Amino acid sequence: MHTVFLASLRTHIRRYVAAAIAVIVGVAFVVVVGVLTSGARSGLMDGFGAPYRNADHVVSELGTKAAIALTERHGQNAFAIGRAMLLMRAGDRLFPETAVGPIATSEEMRWQKLSSGRFPAHEGEAVVDVWIAQAREIAVGDRIRIGEGATATDVRVVGLVESPSTSAQASVYVTWPQLLQWRDHPSLSLGRVAVRGEVGQLPEGAKVQSPEAFVTEQQTELNNNVNTLSVMLLVFAGIALFVSVLVIANTFSILFSQRLRDFALLRCIGATRRQVVRSVRREAATVGMLASLTGILVGVGLGYGLIALINALAPTAPMGAAELPTLWLLGGFAVGLVVTMVASWLPTRRVVRVSPLAALRPDAAIDAHTATGLVRLALAALLLVTGPALLGVAMIQDSTALLLAGGGSVFTGVLLFGPVLVPRLVRITGALLGPAGRLATKNAVRNPRRTAATTASLLVGVTLTTAVLTGMATIRTALDEERGRQHPIDAALTSPERPVATDLLDRVRRTPGVERAIPVDGAVARVTGLDEPIPVVTTPAAEQVARDGGAFARVEPGKIRLDYAAFRKDLSLRPGDRVTVRVGHRRTQLQVAAGTGWGPAGVVAPETLATLTDFPEPHAIWIRASSGADPIQLVGDLDKLADPVGAKIDNGLQARETEDQQLRILTWSVLGLLGIAVVIALIGIANTLGLSVLERAREHAMLRALGLTRRQLRRMLATEAVLLSVVAALLGTVIGVGFAWVGYETFVTRALSDATMQVPWLSLGVVVLIAALAGLLACVLPARRATRVTPAAGLSLD
Repeated sequence: MHTVFLASLRTHIRRYVAAAIAVIVGVAFVVVVGVLTSGARSGLMDGFGAPYRNADHVVSELGTKAAIALTERHGQNAFAIGRAMLLMRAGDRLFPETAVGPIATSEEMRWQKLSSGRFPAHEGEAVVDVWIAQAREIAVGDRIRIGEGATATDVRVVGLVESPSTSAQASVYVTWPQLLQWRDHPSLSLGRVAVRGEVGQLPEGAKVQSPEAFVTEQQTELNNNVNTLSVMLLVFAGIALFVSVLVIANTFSILFSQRLRDFALLRCIGATRRQVVRSVRREAATVGMLASLTGILVGVGLGYGLIALINALAPTAPMGAAELPTLWLLGGFAVGLVVTMVASWLPTRRVVRVSPLAALRPDAAIDAHTATGLVRLALAALLLVTGPALLGVAMIQDSTALLLAGGGSVFTGVLLFGPVLVPRLVRITGALLGPAGRLATKNAVRNPRRTAATTASLLVGVTLTTAVLTGMATIRTALDEERGRQHPIDAALTSPERPVATDLLDRVRRTPGVERAIPVDGAVARVTGLDEPIPVVTTPAAEQVARDGGAFARVEPGKIRLDYAAFRKDLSLRPGDRVTVRVGHRRTQLQVAAGTGWGPAGVVAPETLATLTDFPEPHAIWIRASSGADPIQLVGDLDKLADPVGAKIDNGLQARETEDQQLRILTWSVLGLLGIAVVIALIGIANTLGLSVLERAREHAMLRALGLTRRQLRRMLATEAVLLSVVAALLGTVIGVGFAWVGYETFVTRALSDATMQVPWLSLGVVVLIAALAGLLACVLPARRATRVTPAAGLSLD
């Protein structure tokens, strides 16, 4: 049998190349998921988790005094995260609230990215965030004064830094001993400490976590207790496993089904059942092992290549340095080898169980009237019933595991039902082609199992693509709406004392990066509960610049909406409180409503403003930035315009920019994984179409002998491939939209309660078109091979 084994490998080398490709792409997909996931985690740690990336532990839920004591105890091996809100003077300009945070003593634990200059080496030195430096015209070498009264200190700016983490972000960073100068200041808040080495004794209530666990918990809380990265990992891990198993099993099913007569002949000349099975296992093990090892190398190369490509295409959403995912490599190898062994054994099971002469008879396709067909349909029906039930429970319990189990059950049921469903859909679609497509339709549905197997890979790819595109459209729209509500105005210039001049509005509109700017009329008013007078404004034109369509500016009469981020010092006012608003001798009672994103001004209804003043004047300019504008440069230019006239700038661009980082990393990770999945689907359909054409060489030779020309044969195969591709694409689109709806109900509505499902019909139409073209391209080489075989040579093939 050793000679038979080697002869089989030589004789069926073309078929085994196709099988090896299936194993390689399946294993590579598993490995790519692992590499991209590692890169995404690393990217998030470089951004949101930057303050903790070089620590061993993160101690949270500490009071400021406990955080100071812990940091002092560990010295250079600890770094406290927090800030104090202090007065800052730069030149002749005064900034009442500036966030001042610490720079880690140890260079290895400094998380800020140095943009220019150097880090502070001792007291009296500081670094400034680039956003603040640009907006307030602070440069390296300038001297600024921080604090007031006895704690006021002059420091020299020795560098500019970028602050990638919003949770630890500050405007100015000073040395730890310098920050302790304000340890008794009421605004100082230090709640977390990053520690290298052993933590030691902690006060009661303190919480110790690894940096990765802490960052994951923080991101989960920000997403309404939805762990986005873990959900993505589980979903794509399940998809990778399912796609790999399907592609490998389908290819080997077709491959060994074509060799049933070979196995029967071996039985006829004396080979025992055990010898045949052993030979098949040796062939499968050889192909599976070599192809799995190759798949690991291909997957690692593709994974790191995709990370480099994403970083080149989207430098604002950098993927981190991925560690080699050992468990994913071992898992991919195991999947490739085990599935290959199982997939190669199942087709030969019937041959070794029946007599050699019975096995030599023509293979009849399984249908619903046979015992095997009935079992297959019963199992499909069971899965199609239990799958939706599991999905329903997943939506109720918000369970990722049940979602994957239910989705896998439904899809497996559809695949098992494929020999019945797909041929019927092909007949319906083929009927639209008229007489020209009749022959292609007949050939496509003649062997239902082969037809279903051929469409399976593309069905998986289209289903996955549809679900991901629909999910991403829904999430993107919901997040844009959410950010629009949180930061409705990109930038606002507010004058708290006198009206803004017309020439200022003209200069703002001429500033590069400004798409639109509008004046906002109002009057300076006294509001009970606020220490200083504020502009009370209204405008019906807010929708021209607002990211939320102007909803924040539509206030009911009798209410005043305050930006709580701008008035954070006045915490005594709460939504629902009644306040007196006075402009000159006029006054009215208004109810406080909360909002954020337009600066230190109260927004009221036009009717309310009319009761307070007869002559409203512009006290603010609201600005919408153009797409692609440099936010740092734009804010700096606007601040230069605002400062000479005493206006205050409210910067919503910085918050939007930092909040977008996590979404960009996740989006590009998903797109990378989706691209690999689509490529695998295309390779899968090309593989199975090629094997299908090879299997039907005698049929094609018979058609040629009956008068079919080469061009007609190529046209028939092309029509058949397009039919199968379109049917798989349409069916996959329907299933994919269904899966997207389940994911929307399970996760999206929990993370974003106001989200509405968005179906990108144009994108899905393009997917169907690409699938049809993919099927057409996939049949080119098999069709050329089929037409090159003469009728006589084809009829002699076995």
